[in-house]
This record gives sequence, structure tokens and C-alpha cells, in this order.
Amino acid sequence: MTASAFPLVWPETMPRAKAREKGQFRTTLAGALKNVEGSLASFARDSGKKIEGLVISSNVTLGVNRPDDPGVALWFTWDGLQVCIPVDRYSSVEANLQAIHHVIEARRTELRHGTLALVRATFQGFQALPAPAGLRKRSWRDVMDFGPKSLVTTGDVESRFKALSKQRHPDMPGGSDVAMSELNSAKVEALREIGGGNG
Repeated sequence: MTASAFPLVWPETMPRAKAREKGQFRTTLAGALKNVEGSLASFARDSGKKIEGLVISSNVTLGVNRPDDPGVALWFTWDGLQVCIPVDRYSSVEANLQAIHHVIEARRTELRHGTLALVRATFQGFQALPAPAGLRKRSWRDVMDFGPKSLVTTGDVESRFKALSKQRHPDMPGGSDVAMSELNSAKVEALREIGGGNG
């Protein structure tokens, strides 16, 4: 599941574009999003390393697909690196998303013709400072409301997940894709840590 975050959270280390161009991409917002998700899945498969904590941050909201600021920042963790790929060169969100797709595809090309170490070195340029508070990854204990030292069983995780899903699912009042994605990730991490998941 891809989480989305509004409003746009831009990495502090990356300057914003002073002017934007139209771009030659022929894609829709949904098409560009599908391309980004597909290239990330392929990159994870090719590298043998999981993409975790994926958040696509933009000013797109329900009913507003053409925000004044079309920038997009893709945040995720890969091979222990907190990565952010931000693009605001183009005048539309879908063009900036499609550009991110091409950046990821370039990393896949590096994998095919180079090594994992080469790609890791390239990603150092995208390495983000700790993500802003709205995107900072919380521990599974925090997400699932378990104390830092409490004994937790797989049954505890499953029942807490079920209860919290009812509150955080995007179809529920006050729920969202981001909250549900965070809860799903927390469950996987919790089960992996306490031995109930196959990770």
C-alpha cells in the first residue's frame, strides 16, 4: 500500500525550482502513480532489499489534482537508508511523478550494469535528513500503543491491530491511508521482532 501525505513535505537540503516547464510526458496522475509504484517494486525485487515506509508527499487532495505547487517528494527507507526523491521541475504533479519514475528506473539500470554498492553510493545523494515530524517513522510499539517495555505476544499484536484498524482505516472517520499504512508496517515489524512473522 502506498501512503500519501498532504501537504507537500520537501526535504530541507533540496532547493525548490525557480521556474517550471511543461514537460513532454504523456501520462495521467493515476498512470504516473502506477509507474512509480511499479518501478519501486521492480527496484526492490532487483536489489533484493525491501522498500519500507513509502510515502508520496504532495499537495494533491481529494478533489484537487492541480495544486498551485506541483512538487512531489517520495520518501522511503531502502537498505537502511532514509531516502527522499523530490522533483518540482515540471508544472504538473503527474509530470513530476513520472520524472521520479525515471529516476528510479535509472537506479535499476545502475543495478543491472554495476553493483549494489554503486546504487547505494548513488542513493547517498538522495539520503534525507531525519524526515519531518509528519513523516518520521515511529516504532511499532508507539504506533500500536504498546509501552516500551511491555511484554507483547503475537496474539496481542493481532488483537491490537484489529482494534486499531477500525479507527485508522481510511473509510473510518478520522482514519487515513497514511495512518493505515503506518499500522500495517508496524504489525509486520512487531511480528518479525517477536518471532511471529516470517519477514
